[in-house]
Amino acid sequence: MIVSIASDHAGYELRQKVIKHLEEKGFEVLDGGAPNGTDSFSYVDAGIKVAEDVKSGRAERGIAICGTGIGISLVCNKYKGIRCALCSNEFMAKMCRQHNDANILAFGERVVGLGVALGMVDAFFEEEFQGGRHADRVNGIRAVEDRNFKQD
Repeated sequence: MIVSIASDHAGYELRQKVIKHLEEKGFEVLDGGAPNGTDSFSYVDAGIKVAEDVKSGRAERGIAICGTGIGISLVCNKYKGIRCALCSNEFMAKMCRQHNDANILAFGERVVGLGVALGMVDAFFEEEFQGGRHADRVNGIRAVEDRNFKQD
C-alpha cells in the first residue's frame, strides 16, 4: 500500500519515526511537509500535500501530523472525498476505519507519545470499513459534500 505522510515543523520528529515504522512493515511512503524540525513550515501546506496525494489516488491512505493535529485535519477535510479523522488513541483510530471509512489519520506530536502514535497507525491500517449501516452514513457525508462543495 502507498501511504502519504506530511507534517509541519511541530510534527517533524514524530513523522520521521512513523515513516520508519511504516517502511519496516512494507508500506511505500510518500514523504511530504517540513524538510526539518527547525524551520517553520505551515500545517496548511502539509495538509494540502497529504490530502491531494490521497484525493488523486497517488496514495491509498494518508497520515497528517502537526502540533495538535487540529489544524492539519481541518485542512485535509476541505477536500471533497477526504475523511480525515483526528485521533488521540488507538480505539478512535480503529473506529474511524470501521465506521467512517476514514482515509487520512491525523494526530498531534504534542498530544500523543510515540507508543500511542504507532498503535494508532497500526490500527488505522489493520482495520477495514464495515459497510452496512455505516455505508449509509458515509454516503450521507458524500451527499453533504455534494451540496456544499463548489468544486471537485
